[in-house]
Amino acid sequence: MTTTQGFALVKNLIAKLFTILFLGLAVAILYSLFSNVVRGIVSGEDIMEMFLSSINTGIIALAVFELALVINKEHSGQEIKNDEDAIAGLRRTVPRFIGTVCVALSLEGLIMVIKYSQLELAGNLIYPVAIISSTALLLTALGLFIFLTKAHEKDA
Repeated sequence: MTTTQGFALVKNLIAKLFTILFLGLAVAILYSLFSNVVRGIVSGEDIMEMFLSSINTGIIALAVFELALVINKEHSGQEIKNDEDAIAGLRRTVPRFIGTVCVALSLEGLIMVIKYSQLELAGNLIYPVAIISSTALLLTALGLFIFLTKAHEKDA
């Protein structure tokens, strides 16, 4: 076995371990989500508050699951042969992951707006505004990334 083959084997093993770790975390988060919903229904908690919290937890589970898929797809198996393959791989996976993160951040900001307006804490609205502004900045950066790598795709 050559050094390159040994490195590829170790890289594949570590990628599989991280994939299993993140899949396990996603399952644990989903279990927590369902147990909290059942516990909330049984104890008679406010349904709206419980479901808003559940949406947030579900989006986090989705982001962790998406991260596991990205790690498995991009870092296990065959070595990337050249830069074009690496850029093409990034163009496939980064928008999906960033899109999931943006959905999570947007929902979190909107949930905070609803929560603060119900509790009449208008002074705290700076936090959801910062989260939503950060989401817009993240989407702008993603658009710039796609625009800049599109020129590379045409050259290939």
